[in-house]
Amino acid sequence: MNQDSEPEPEAARRDADAAESSRASRGWWDRNADEYQREHGGFLGDDRFVWGPEGLDEEEAGLLGPAERLAGRSVLEVGAGAAQCSRWLAARGARPVALDISHRQLRHALRIDGAAPAFPLVQADAGALPFADGSFDLACSAYGALPFVADPVRVLREVRRVLRPGGRWVFSVTHPVRWAFPDEPGTEGLTVTASYFDRTPYVEQDERGRAVYVEHHRTLGDRVRDLTAAGFRLVDLVEPEWPEWNRQEWGGWSPLRGRLIPGTAIFVCERDRRH
Repeated sequence: MNQDSEPEPEAARRDADAAESSRASRGWWDRNADEYQREHGGFLGDDRFVWGPEGLDEEEAGLLGPAERLAGRSVLEVGAGAAQCSRWLAARGARPVALDISHRQLRHALRIDGAAPAFPLVQADAGALPFADGSFDLACSAYGALPFVADPVRVLREVRRVLRPGGRWVFSVTHPVRWAFPDEPGTEGLTVTASYFDRTPYVEQDERGRAVYVEHHRTLGDRVRDLTAAGFRLVDLVEPEWPEWNRQEWGGWSPLRGRLIPGTAIFVCERDRRH
């Protein structure tokens, strides 16, 4: 390490509240958006709707409903990054809004389009959505926001608030069982080394102890209880299997691990019809 380089963050398992988690997420994604898009942009595509590293595509899965019925429907994408999913939705006649906490991530949406996209880009925290009640028919999030927030019920209640009664909400996160295994793509990632029931957040912190990256763990049961507490009904829980065509490694995701343990959990939910 040369003298001008910054020290590597220290990894720890410790508590991190909502304010610290939000601050860390905004900073981390602003700093790392360029590298993330360089590394994963080819797999994600410019206008493809991918639910996770396995490569399950909304074109195939239809978790938001049949593609031919998306036309004219208003859709909120939470944690949109470079808005690839929103771009796919817009191409099918939907009216998406792409929201992300990171300004730099949204700048990549402008880079892909070469100018302002054909839908709004909104920088905001998912725990305080800047939209009126009942603004959207659908909402979606592919690994956006929920893994990084300390109070997921707050985010879920905000999504419920901006959905119309009966609106569908679909989101993907790291499969909770993965928290019991090392985040490694090889054989070292196949042995349980931690308790699945330990909800202590994973934190990377600087030399002053300030969080620069925070990720929160919820068990499957926690996720279901969070959804019902926020006024959603769970319609389906999808655990994508690793396809034969996918040979890539992405962090701890790999063909080796993907054939043995799930890597992604996708929750398909509907807002209750109460006003």
